[in-house]
Amino acid sequence: MSTEARLPELDGAPLFLLDELPAGGELLVGGQEGRHAVDVLRLAPGERVRVGDGRGTVAEGEVSSAGPEGLRVRVEAWLEVPQAEPRLVLVQALPKGDRGPLAVELATELGVDRIVPWAASRCVTRWRDDRVARGVAKWRAAAHAASKQSRRARVPEVAGLASTREVCGELAEVDLAIVLHEQARARISDVTVPTHGTVAVVVGPEGGLTDGEVLAFRAAGAEPVRLGPEVLRTSTAGAAALAALSLRTRWA
Repeated sequence: MSTEARLPELDGAPLFLLDELPAGGELLVGGQEGRHAVDVLRLAPGERVRVGDGRGTVAEGEVSSAGPEGLRVRVEAWLEVPQAEPRLVLVQALPKGDRGPLAVELATELGVDRIVPWAASRCVTRWRDDRVARGVAKWRAAAHAASKQSRRARVPEVAGLASTREVCGELAEVDLAIVLHEQARARISDVTVPTHGTVAVVVGPEGGLTDGEVLAFRAAGAEPVRLGPEVLRTSTAGAAALAALSLRTRWA
């Protein structure tokens, strides 16, 4: 059984993420990442850091210089962090206000591998056609920042905005799909969770799921479950479900 794909401890060494990792014995952390390393974290030569590509490859080494151009790192080792099992997918109905990025941050910290923004029928928030790209970009930025904070070697994928039909297509392809519903008879603890493959969690909007959405998800193979007696916010319910699933698989 695989555990969460996190990096081995290295005395609290910070993790920086670049789009591409150049080959060789030294690399430069420049741009915004480099400014943060030098001006905010005040990293100095001799300190230990890690630099990753967000897809599982991580360079581990020592700062050789820190200045206006950024951080130069002398690479001492390369790590390949495998995909954690089972793979976790969160289908998240659009929350109102800034609760969308909050839901993404929490899910990222708890190990989600893929996040699907969902335009549910009762969503208060609507991403108009001209704002979909902006909304997705904001969620992706939240996932990137949360990955660095939690020192994840793999940044979760944030998909494009999905319709209910598209969500059903995704649920039909996974090994286990659950829909959080406060009126469900089954509890999340009653579900048999696979230790390999893909597990998907669907979280509805503030206004709740419609009967049609529940029926559609059932037809796609998903099972409605409840977390407990309390009704959680849409922005926190996904994180709670991911923690409950990981406790029985990745963290076991």
